[in-house]
Amino acid sequence: MTIAAVSTALSPAGIAVIRISGDDAVAIADRVFRTRGRTLSDMAGYTCAYGAVFSRGEKLDEAVATVFRAPHSYTGEDVVELSCHGGTAVTLEILRALYDAGAVPAGPGEFTKRAFLGGKLDLIEAESVMDIIRASSSDEARAAVSVKDGRLSRAINALKETLLSTAAHLGAWADYPEEDIPEVDPDMIETTLNTVVEQLVTILGSYDNGRLLTDGINTVIVGKPNVGKSTLMNLLSGEQMSIVTDIPGTTRDSIEAAVRLGSVRLNLTDTAGLREADNEIERIGVSRTREKLRAASLIICVFDTSEPLDIEDRELLVALPDGVPAIAICNKTDLSTVDAPDISEARFSYIFSISAKYSTERERAALTTALQDAVRELFFDHCGGSGEILLYNERQRSLTERALNAAKDALSAVRRGETLDAVTVAIEDTAGLLAELTGERVTDEVVDRVFHHFCVGK
Repeated sequence: MTIAAVSTALSPAGIAVIRISGDDAVAIADRVFRTRGRTLSDMAGYTCAYGAVFSRGEKLDEAVATVFRAPHSYTGEDVVELSCHGGTAVTLEILRALYDAGAVPAGPGEFTKRAFLGGKLDLIEAESVMDIIRASSSDEARAAVSVKDGRLSRAINALKETLLSTAAHLGAWADYPEEDIPEVDPDMIETTLNTVVEQLVTILGSYDNGRLLTDGINTVIVGKPNVGKSTLMNLLSGEQMSIVTDIPGTTRDSIEAAVRLGSVRLNLTDTAGLREADNEIERIGVSRTREKLRAASLIICVFDTSEPLDIEDRELLVALPDGVPAIAICNKTDLSTVDAPDISEARFSYIFSISAKYSTERERAALTTALQDAVRELFFDHCGGSGEILLYNERQRSLTERALNAAKDALSAVRRGETLDAVTVAIEDTAGLLAELTGERVTDEVVDRVFHHFCVGK
């Protein structure tokens, strides 16, 4: 079956690309595409021809046809790509002409699915294709490209081969005692399994970093009423997201916005002030603030630099959850009549000062850059940036965790002195889960579920 779909965004643009893949891709393209002196069937792979696309004798558009011959194509099949003008109407007309000529519509992710089934990509690399498409920052894109280039797959395959070699040695030693096979050394097996466990722990630990890159960092802005939280929220978002007045308690509930600071994405929440509320609505808002604090990955605390710390400020410092990075913003420097609040004893990773309301464009840009650098150092720089091996989705995380547990079972079996058969079974279980992770051993149901989330045309 030969499939076709628009592989670029279906919207007005300078160019659109329609991809055709399958045994009859070249023959079907030949039925609609005409060029002088030859047909596409005469062309070698990696060659282009300028011509026009026709349907029922009517010229639809000028186009460039690029021919890729199996197995040297994205899908591993014969592929033709028609590059035409990017108008929506003409693109759809050409696609209909290809359907009339014998192609069928491609399903979501079907080109990449065929690449996987044809051995051009493993399942991890295939999943990274959509991560590249969805990437909204340079860091996210570089990390996804690293996965697409096989960094994670190579690490997983190396562990799998180590385990299979170990299992093979154990099996041969047990089954052929009369042969000249090196004796099994329990200490060597334990060392090998220790290394596998350590590497799987490291890979599994990358999941949170992968999710932060793709989903952003859940960031809560907190502080007492009228300290400038909403003004800071509006400054960072570049929009009037929160109502700003001089009346304490204006923000009664949480207000959320996704903000990009360079390559860093913050999922900001502007919260109600932490204080004894005067009414039920405000009490609900304060309760939600405390819930947001407990669930946050990053906390930005805002203080009024024009007055000393008061009871509410100190209650906020006490309320900061352990283990969550926190940044302090000392606001209202334009009103400063006393020394800046003494928060040096608190556990803030960074402390910045600004007048969020009256700052200049340069000062606001400087704060944004400083926050971006701070967040990068807190969450990404320590983990190797885009060169780190990252798990991106729940399927990868779940299988890695199961493989880690199986490897720990094998290690425990060695340490308890259990039979070689029991150790071998646990090692083979670990290797099997790693093979499932890369798609070497995977069910049709899992494959369908992975590619169901892809866009049509990729």
